[in-house]
Amino acid sequence: MSTLGLILLAVFGVGLLLFLVIRINLQAFLALIVVSYIVGLIAGMSPSEIFAAVQAGMGGTVGEIAVIIGVGAMFGEILKVSGGAERLALTLMDKFGEKRINWALMLTGFIISIPVFLDVAFVILVPILYSLAKKTGKSLLFYGIPLLAGLAVTHSFVPPTPGPIAVASLLGANIGWVILFGLMAGIPAAIIAGPIFGTYISKKIHVEVPKLMMQNMAEEARGKQYDKELPSFGMIATLILLPLFLILLNTFASVALPEESTMRTVVTFIGNPGVALTITALLTFYLLGTRRGYSRAEIQEIATKSLEPAGIIILITGAGGIFGQVLVETGIGDVLADSMSTLNIPVLVFAFIVAAAIRIAQGSATVAMVTAASLITPVIGTLGIEGPMLALLVIAIASGATIASHVNDSGFWMVNRFFGMSEKDTLKSWTVMETIIALVGFGMTLIISMFI
Repeated sequence: MSTLGLILLAVFGVGLLLFLVIRINLQAFLALIVVSYIVGLIAGMSPSEIFAAVQAGMGGTVGEIAVIIGVGAMFGEILKVSGGAERLALTLMDKFGEKRINWALMLTGFIISIPVFLDVAFVILVPILYSLAKKTGKSLLFYGIPLLAGLAVTHSFVPPTPGPIAVASLLGANIGWVILFGLMAGIPAAIIAGPIFGTYISKKIHVEVPKLMMQNMAEEARGKQYDKELPSFGMIATLILLPLFLILLNTFASVALPEESTMRTVVTFIGNPGVALTITALLTFYLLGTRRGYSRAEIQEIATKSLEPAGIIILITGAGGIFGQVLVETGIGDVLADSMSTLNIPVLVFAFIVAAAIRIAQGSATVAMVTAASLITPVIGTLGIEGPMLALLVIAIASGATIASHVNDSGFWMVNRFFGMSEKDTLKSWTVMETIIALVGFGMTLIISMFI
């Protein structure tokens, strides 16, 4: 197929995917599978070649991330059920003091979103926001935007959350480097989009606790937080940071320790993302489950429930791997690399633009990440991208996939409903916050790339 034909084929594939997801409301997993089949046939691949690409794409991707996402979901669920999120928020607010509660909420969101899905963590913590807004009379946005910024940053930038894990798997990036660069890009993004922007926008838009919510919700939540025995702050912080520490230790050990040393072998094993999360999950189930009186049946129920949202994320990522593999087989990597060279577009900028365009078009950050990574995958080998640069590419894609959340994104309506705002005010607050995160995160990615 000609160069122009391959480019048009890639554009057609993404366009068809967006059409199926948006207009026909087809689930992203099924849409990616359908598009992969159609693109393969149009490119002239035989059925046997398409089926081989499907097996290679799905197996190679899911084989790496299924354990990480599955075990990570179990870890997050028991943390949620035990009251770990509330303990983290209450302790940090106490340490930071009343004048800097918005900074404490940003840090709470930043930490808790590592093991717990963003929407779940927000629903758990929103009663605290209601209580603070009622007590002080300040706009709900003064407290809500910092919390949401912290949640959104780690949800998009820092593994083992599903989005960056999926992209890292598709691109073959080292997860330790992704964590390091995600923190470097995410911290300034959370600060600017959280306490700084939150303070500004809360003076422009005064949001009271929604009357449509249960009037006693804040009081009930406050009572639960103080009446029930919550786990200790030290235990929660240790459990959340343990897998990050082990994974980063593995990354640094691969550089600092001799290849044949026993210490490096041990660190490589326990620092593998799947092993690190498994160790953490086992500790969590014992410390927050068995020791706190949960029966085996209750723990089993918690673990089973956690796998429901994890399953669809694993399937969507696997389907993205299939789409990427089909594109690799068509030879489109060479074409895209040549086009980028001709137009003088750096690969980080190209990745950001592609992810942002898909995000704005269809709304889902996860789908935008997976689709953009699938399109970038064929280019990696051609351009010879490897090592830490692959991790930066993950953050560039994550930044693009965070931008401009609007009416086609479920997160937009979640914030709109819980804050009782109009669509216009939600655009001015939540959408701008997400865009700030995307632009600051991408800016930091470009800065870091200058030193690699």
